Amino acid sequence: MIGVLRAGDVIRLTRAASPQFVRPLTIRVIRELADRHTYHGWVWVEGYELGRNGVALAKRELFVLREGVRVLTAAPTIVAQPATRGSVRRTSVRAGA
Repeated sequence: MIGVLRAGDVIRLTRAASPQFVRPLTIRVIRELADRHTYHGWVWVEGYELGRNGVALAKRELFVLREGVRVLTAAPTIVAQPATRGSVRRTSVRAGA
């Protein structure tokens, strides 16, 4: 079973995710809509339907069975690094006369 879908995940939805997907869809996730009440194991996902060339075709909200979602590309994990004293470059700014 997959965890919470994150912005940037690219997923494949087939009939395993819902009977409505007779034609498989590739979706780039915007977010998982956790504030909506669903049945156990089901989730609302907001994302962009991608064409064969990877370009977004339409924005969609989809009701899917989490177990049937296949993650093609997981979003990169970004860890913010605190700025250290030496990593910030300072330049002087001179006001015009």
